[in-house]
Amino acid sequence: MLEIKNISFKYERSDWLFKHLNFTIEQGEIVGMYGKSGSGKTTLAKIITNYVSPIEGDVIIDGEKGEFQGIYPVQLIWQHPEKVVNPKWKLIEVIEEVEGLDKEIINILGIKKEWFNRRPSELSGGELQRFCIARAFSPNTRYIVADEITSMFDAITQAQIWHAMMKLVKQRNIGLLAISHHIHLLEKISDRIIDFNNICNVR
Repeated sequence: MLEIKNISFKYERSDWLFKHLNFTIEQGEIVGMYGKSGSGKTTLAKIITNYVSPIEGDVIIDGEKGEFQGIYPVQLIWQHPEKVVNPKWKLIEVIEEVEGLDKEIINILGIKKEWFNRRPSELSGGELQRFCIARAFSPNTRYIVADEITSMFDAITQAQIWHAMMKLVKQRNIGLLAISHHIHLLEKISDRIIDFNNICNVR
């Protein structure tokens, strides 16, 4: 179980984004989260995935908190794939960053062999996002936070990506927090939905 326990956060010289925030995600569960733009959902995603430290509270991963060796067991998939991939690398190098990546993940995500020798600028956003998703499914991954990962894409690409994501997390028993402002999308993919603005405890 991934536990978000009494998490509070604010940036310097600003109001609290959220206070004493609590929720859990089971392994294999897809939890949708929606809320107003700018309310702090992306900051929360960074806290859960260890990019930002909370002011108060803990992220507890299967009963453990603190330091983890190797790849962090909670992975973040970002909204803009072009910002998190080295533009000078070929895509084969992006994939090879993850040791022991199951080749079945590549097939499920619809990644084509001819894409591997291209650079990020030579792929569409939807094609590049598939590589970022694949990279998140390292052998050590127990939970994934997906922050608006298809909001920039057309409906067909969104459907393809989410169909693959749902198959992978259920197949591999990985807990998923899907953050989106598209409530209709979350209703289709989620086991349950959290309204972020109802749990952030600030007004």
